[in-house]
Amino acid sequence: MPGVELYAGSTRRQERLRQISERYHITYSYSDYREMLANPEIEAVSVVTHVDSHVAPAVAALQANKHVFLEKPMADSVMNCQTIMAAAEASSGKLMIGHICRFDPRAAIIKQNIVEGKIGRIVSMHATRNLPANIGAEVLDKISPIFGDGIHDVDLMNWFTQSQITQVYARGVRVRNFKNPDIGWAMYDFASGAVGVTETVWMLPENTPFKIDCRFEIIGTEGAIYLNGGNSGLQINDANGFHQPEAVFWPEIHGMRAGALRSELAYFIHCIRENLPITVITPQESLEAVRAVEAAERSCREEQIVKLVR
Repeated sequence: MPGVELYAGSTRRQERLRQISERYHITYSYSDYREMLANPEIEAVSVVTHVDSHVAPAVAALQANKHVFLEKPMADSVMNCQTIMAAAEASSGKLMIGHICRFDPRAAIIKQNIVEGKIGRIVSMHATRNLPANIGAEVLDKISPIFGDGIHDVDLMNWFTQSQITQVYARGVRVRNFKNPDIGWAMYDFASGAVGVTETVWMLPENTPFKIDCRFEIIGTEGAIYLNGGNSGLQINDANGFHQPEAVFWPEIHGMRAGALRSELAYFIHCIRENLPITVITPQESLEAVRAVEAAERSCREEQIVKLVR
């Protein structure tokens, strides 16, 4: 990416640190991120730890007045999101949360059509983000479908409606013996009168010919929008059967990474270089997505409707 140098990396495991340093030709490597943050030449930091380890490095980087790109979810609770946001308010560094779906060109086109009033007032939304069982097995001991993937769609629903969620009823279904349920469904009520359903099933058949079943339906008073987000438009039939290469979020084209991930990071860098406010996704909007899925997780546990408290 022009104007950016991958300068340093930090992870606690020495072997992993060596692998990363060699693969990406990193100038400096650290096993303690606090030592890395003391380097005055570092201007921006990307925090890509697991969600339950976001707070400490993000806060430390902001306290060091670094610009911070923090992967979604911002944190594992509203309280921890507020801790990070307080550090950002006291810092000269910018904070951006990596809600990559807002940089999917298809989602951006949907947003533009909604803003232009093409479908009237949104009354119903249904989002599907389902994964094959083998992918679910890799992460179900770390994070639930609702928190891990459902947060993408609830953030899009917030973005599309520009309305606050008032209550949620959710169900988790455990099929295999993992820490978290294999299936998570949630129904959200919005102050605008709209209703939204997120469907996250992390146990599609192993021979599913695609890595994700991702769809989004939006019904308005004057029209509707349908997104088939899992269909890349490209199918390859080889010795392993039919499969669809990823062509939207991070494809490699002509030896360079492209897609929504690059657009997201390029936007972050542009805002830093031009000293512009980060507006495509704000920390408060990211917090609201965490608030929604946190309430949905509680609804799963208590098997009842949960009203969102602000």
